[in-house]
Amino acid sequence: MADSKVVIINDEDFANEVLNSETLTVVDFWAEWCGPCRAVTPIMDKLSEEYAGKVKICKLNVDDNDTVPGQFGIMSIPTVLFFKGGELLASKVGALRYDGYKQIIESLM
Repeated sequence: MADSKVVIINDEDFANEVLNSETLTVVDFWAEWCGPCRAVTPIMDKLSEEYAGKVKICKLNVDDNDTVPGQFGIMSIPTVLFFKGGELLASKVGALRYDGYKQIIESLM
């Protein structure tokens, strides 16, 4: 996990990529039509570079996947969930600035 790419995930690989990961994993639930979601995308890209090898950043499109969003009660997007070792540690509904997400990540590391 040395590269700094945001991992695009779906319902099928969610458990493997997120729940089975011992690394702090950030999941951005989004959709193409959602303006605030599009504003969060460059923030997630920047975080994936800054925390490469330490934090896994994932994106899950709610229009293409309904099982996982349903399991976690995602009603509004963007919603960002923070997991480690299969446990949901924190969640944030609505778009934050870069510093907001960074502060949550730092508090969970």
